[in-house]
Amino acid sequence: MTDDQLLRYSRHLLLEDIGVAGQQRLLAGHALVIGAGGLGSPVALYLGSAGVGHITLVDDDTVDATNLQRQIAHDRSRVGLHKADSAAHSVRRLNPDPQLQTLCCRADAALLDTLVAAADVVLDCSDNFATRQLVNAACVRHRVPLVSGAAIGFDGQLAVFDLRNADSPCYGCVFPPAGRVEEVACATMGVFAPLVGIIGSMQAAQALQLLAGCGQPLAGRLLLLDARTMDTQTLRLARQAACPVCGAPNSEPSPAAPPPGAPR
Repeated sequence: MTDDQLLRYSRHLLLEDIGVAGQQRLLAGHALVIGAGGLGSPVALYLGSAGVGHITLVDDDTVDATNLQRQIAHDRSRVGLHKADSAAHSVRRLNPDPQLQTLCCRADAALLDTLVAAADVVLDCSDNFATRQLVNAACVRHRVPLVSGAAIGFDGQLAVFDLRNADSPCYGCVFPPAGRVEEVACATMGVFAPLVGIIGSMQAAQALQLLAGCGQPLAGRLLLLDARTMDTQTLRLARQAACPVCGAPNSEPSPAAPPPGAPR
């Protein structure tokens, strides 16, 4: 690390669980972020400020005035610009260290197969069930840990799926690809502004732990948050023998979980 980096990341270096070795792992790490909206905003900002060396942002949407209530990586001057480019600009203003790649397109299966293979951790900040399933399938195929977040109304959820562990479930074990999921959009349901900041920040924290090799990430667990009361519930998840994505043998059924909301 340079002298400037030793100063910038000094509060990480003081943490016994991170230290110089952990910070160097962050500087060498590659995070793939799918979605640069409500969840993707705090994710990108915290990964960038913490010094993750390579961040890829994927989002086909543009900044709209209705986003500004909660999507803190964007401002009024960027209405109409691609969210991925806007978020990258905000990260660069915080920290010039990370290499930032932006893709202003929808994440399809072919693109995800290429991007996930090159990443050390994937953060799903998308807003639709189909994309979540595609992201999960690519993460299972390449054995890359997936940090999944969702938020709608006052309800948020967070989970880590790490197929590097033989007994870890995948997203499809909890939310089967063929399952019937009623998509809910913020345009019709609304979303409590700080909720996406809370869930997105927790996603960033999980990714940093995975990259730095510290703490105990939320692998195999689903955290549910009710922002009306700030009550949390954690469900333990198990790999499903009949899962069409990861097809794990000798698994016990996972507890039922609510369908994912739209994190915008």
